[in-house]
Amino acid sequence: MVNTPDGGQLQTTIYYGPWQCTDAFLSECGRKCAAQGRMLKGCMWLADIKGDWKGRFLLLPAEAGGRLAITHCCCDYPTISNVSQQRRIWNRARDRFRETWAEEFGAWPQSGGTLWEGHHIFDLWHGGPPIAPSNVLPVPPDVHQVLNQQYPACYAGGGQWSMPGPLRPYMD
Repeated sequence: MVNTPDGGQLQTTIYYGPWQCTDAFLSECGRKCAAQGRMLKGCMWLADIKGDWKGRFLLLPAEAGGRLAITHCCCDYPTISNVSQQRRIWNRARDRFRETWAEEFGAWPQSGGTLWEGHHIFDLWHGGPPIAPSNVLPVPPDVHQVLNQQYPACYAGGGQWSMPGPLRPYMD
């Protein structure tokens, strides 16, 4: 729970994939890649962030919520040569990044006293920005390993990441 400036409270829950993108997400990715002069190879639905707010509206108790799908479009981006430099930028900024995340969403998650990995949604290998707030998501170590294993398949094209999946691949 995080206290909000309006006196309410926000609870953030993250559901982790990876899942196949819906038809709508695949279409959106196709448009995004085309707008950059690229070809869509695949789409991965990495996570859903669910926010539940409780507070007051017009002096009356109120509740609201929403979900944000975190997807990655695997366009035919070239790989970059300075990945180690990008990783150094992330390593230097990681602690501050986690503090900023905590201000909005609550403490950076951890398991057994170990902070979770920061997964780069648009991966560093293909030119993703190392410290952009919208490009890093906390993920448990086992999920991070699965995501990193699946990215090459998404960029390869064909296979499950180029086919649509269900509208809601998980249960609350």
